[in-house]
Amino acid sequence: MNQGKLIIFAAPSGSGKTSIVKFLLEQHLPLKFSVSATTRPKRPNEQENVDYFFLTKEQFHKKITAREFLEWEEVYTNTFYGTLKSEVDKLLKKGENVLFDVDVVGAVNIKKIYGNQALAIFIKPPSVDALRERLKDRGTETEESLKRRMDKAAYELSFEPNFDITIVNTHLIEAQDKVKQIVIDFIK
Repeated sequence: MNQGKLIIFAAPSGSGKTSIVKFLLEQHLPLKFSVSATTRPKRPNEQENVDYFFLTKEQFHKKITAREFLEWEEVYTNTFYGTLKSEVDKLLKKGENVLFDVDVVGAVNIKKIYGNQALAIFIKPPSVDALRERLKDRGTETEESLKRRMDKAAYELSFEPNFDITIVNTHLIEAQDKVKQIVIDFIK
């Protein structure tokens, strides 16, 4: 049995990454979504080991200390998210291809660990102005949160050279089709 491969997506918020990842998962391709671990409370509709691996802060910190994460981040104060290496390796050994939707630093870390077994795809907005408009159009941003997101986007865009492929998401359907073909070619 062939070992599986990893497809890693990262992008600034508002670039369309999550829409592209959801599209790929609906295409009946041989892909398994990487389930993250988190310390946030489980919501009523969520299932353990399906939506997340729910851990206490103490359990999460023990796993950090034991270097059991491929990547992890404190997304909000005392709320941690991370990818367990053991879970990814379990899928790969079964020949599964694993799909990741992570931040840029996590993507670069995963790529470093798995090398050519991983394909790191950076989703980029057509311009910083287009990104600002997309975030404004969501209607969920205050001026302050928009500025924070734009500052973070500038930082995230600086990571683009660390990725194997960049897809400029000018038109979502075109970007989805392009990404689908890239993924099909990579997992053959």
